[in-house]
Amino acid sequence: MAGNFWKSSHYGQWILSKERVLEGHELDIKSLSVEDVKKIHIFFANFIQALGETNKLRQQVIATATVYFKRFYILNSFKSIDPFLMVPTCIFLASKVEECGAIPIPRLISVCSSLIKTKFSYATSGDFLYRPQHLLDCEFYLLEMMDCSLIVHLPYRPLTLYCESLGPEVLNTAWHIVNDSLRCDVLLIYPPHLIALSALHIATVLHNNDNATTWFSDITVSMEKITEVSQHIMELYDLWRRFDEKKEIPGIFMRMPRPRMSHSGSLAGSRSSTPSQMR
Repeated sequence: MAGNFWKSSHYGQWILSKERVLEGHELDIKSLSVEDVKKIHIFFANFIQALGETNKLRQQVIATATVYFKRFYILNSFKSIDPFLMVPTCIFLASKVEECGAIPIPRLISVCSSLIKTKFSYATSGDFLYRPQHLLDCEFYLLEMMDCSLIVHLPYRPLTLYCESLGPEVLNTAWHIVNDSLRCDVLLIYPPHLIALSALHIATVLHNNDNATTWFSDITVSMEKITEVSQHIMELYDLWRRFDEKKEIPGIFMRMPRPRMSHSGSLAGSRSSTPSQMR
């Protein structure tokens, strides 16, 4: 893990404006609403979480995989590569980058197939038809699209440092808020320390923490920025609360641009620019 966020490719290439994030969904918004796209990302973040937990992966690996997924679909339409294939690919790559050892591809495929038939059976009537070579091809496209910028700086480390004086209850709640925030675009827009502080801000309000006002007044980060990120996260919670996933996702997937596979079995679809070209 690169130690300095401000000198990293994450900061240099992958902190995007809100306008750029919206532009990244332009092709999909031709057949979907902006809210539909957000709901698709909530669904696949849940899928990544379930796949990671079933394989007993650390939360940092799951979070990195979720960021990879979001980065890819900021540069590409859902029709470029099937998101159901991109999910295990992101987990496979993140497990190597986060140095927890690459998960055997046959095991990933087996778990994906099982999850699709059980926990996520409402989302699709089909089987998981992809084979190891498809996943390896997909990994190549993912690496190319991210311009090999693989290091993701997550909010967990700054969160634990900030929380030393706020207590374990606040840390536990803020940690879960950071996990939830993976379902929106804050990690594409804001530095990780801001997301950590925003999660703490929400957590201290929920716990009515007496030390919070003094603590936040002593830090050098703008409360306006913290409130801005907090608002993004609260908007996620509002959408998530209204989102009847089992009922809505089948219809959304019917409208979602469909990926294609060539007769040779290789991945097909138009490819977009690398992050260095899009900025």
